Amino acid sequence: MPKSALFGRRIHIAGSVATDLSVAPAAEVALARELVKGLVVDLIKRGATFVLPVDAEKLRPGDKQPICFDWLIWQTLYENLARRPAGAETPLIVAVQHHKTEEQIPEAFEALWDELRTSDLVQIENVAHWNMNSKRMEAQARHGDILIALGGSEGVMFLANIYHDAGKPVIPLNLPITSPDTGARRLFNLGLTSGQAQRLFHSPEQSAHAWINRINFSRRASVADRVGGIIELLEALEKPRAFVVRLLNASLPDYIAVQDFFDTVVQPVVEGELGYSMVVVDGRQTYEHPRIDQDIFAKLHRSSVVLADITGMRPNCFLELGYALGRGLPTMVMMKEGSEHPFDIYTVAGLHWKAGGSADERRRAFREHWAAIRNRPEIVPTEPLIS
Repeated sequence: MPKSALFGRRIHIAGSVATDLSVAPAAEVALARELVKGLVVDLIKRGATFVLPVDAEKLRPGDKQPICFDWLIWQTLYENLARRPAGAETPLIVAVQHHKTEEQIPEAFEALWDELRTSDLVQIENVAHWNMNSKRMEAQARHGDILIALGGSEGVMFLANIYHDAGKPVIPLNLPITSPDTGARRLFNLGLTSGQAQRLFHSPEQSAHAWINRINFSRRASVADRVGGIIELLEALEKPRAFVVRLLNASLPDYIAVQDFFDTVVQPVVEGELGYSMVVVDGRQTYEHPRIDQDIFAKLHRSSVVLADITGMRPNCFLELGYALGRGLPTMVMMKEGSEHPFDIYTVAGLHWKAGGSADERRRAFREHWAAIRNRPEIVPTEPLIS
């Protein structure tokens, strides 16, 4: 069976149900929970990974049912660990917790948490220094690749805005578990407008608007059919973008060497192995914006990683590199061995690639450098005035 496009992708399922039973009837909430459970089982079978908060489980006053889906997801993952495919990536879960986490874990899930938290399946990200929900959601979004939203209200909207600004897909589900003008249902209504749908996500197979209409399931659709339709959309999403900064002028001396390096080394590793889609703006693509400079910086701004080769000392390359570093994007700096570069760049660990040698050896050097710097901290870390 070929590897799923979701293999290793980090899924963030977020949302909640309205406390008013007349807005979110018990039957609709039960259906939503079955959908989440089925979706998680299918995702884990495809090698996906997850972002999950660790928190209390608040109950609705009317029927004492959970308002959020977090511990349902934890339980489903725990019960289906055996379904993970061979070679599945770890950690399975990035767990975002805060200063009250341990005392707030529901008693029914304490044993599950104790077992998972000490395994290599869970990576704990502690945001105890932040006593505000927005900062905890920012931490969750930083680690997620795809947001799936259902129900919810302001928190879902806040998360959706963070994901959108980072160029990450936002998949809203139209489940009647909140009022139509809030949370995921408001986002879904945005997607029903053809001119707005592409702001949610991109798919090379068909338009976002067409996909939104496909997952606007009728009440007669079974949970299995709904899960299948959502998975089909997730599989068809555009891969995370790796924005390329490099010499593009074919008349300059280093062009041939740079082109060979990207053809022989960078593309096979970045697209073939790491699962990114490389984005190069050289004037030959369809523009998404009226000006090429706007197109460049919009795509750079919303890329997952940046591959910046400064061979040839082109001013535009340094401008785009500076934007990437200032934005705090994971950025790999590269240059041909022996190239000159400005003083400031000497202090940034970069890959000095060889123009000759075997393709295997050059790819190995690229992989090693990428593994070493992919989690490099920002040059200027965020220092809050008050938390």
